[in-house]
Amino acid sequence: MNKQVQAPGDVGNTAAERIEDRAERIKQATSSAVTNTKEAVERAADHVEESLHRATDKAADAATRATEKADEYRQRGREAYDDAVDRADEWLDRAREYVREKPVQSVAIALGAGWLLGRILRR
Repeated sequence: MNKQVQAPGDVGNTAAERIEDRAERIKQATSSAVTNTKEAVERAADHVEESLHRATDKAADAATRATEKADEYRQRGREAYDDAVDRADEWLDRAREYVREKPVQSVAIALGAGWLLGRILRR
């Protein structure tokens, strides 16, 4: 049997080299994993940032449209109020004119309306 025997110093160097090689591979794998993770996190952060920008833009657009609609409805309400005030003023002017032209008939109508309203409210 032929056994090759290595010197004790040679075995130590070979084991040390293997440990060093493995340590270097672990170091490279760790560095690669860190780099890949960093890139993945940066991509995710970019995606989140873009999504937030889009959401913010949509919210701002919706707020702008809501404000415009509110202004439109406020303007319509103001116009309707002004029209109602104008019509009431016209009706009041016509009623005053009628009372001036026909005072006796106006008093008779007022008395009749008061009597009718009193009868209705008693029940």
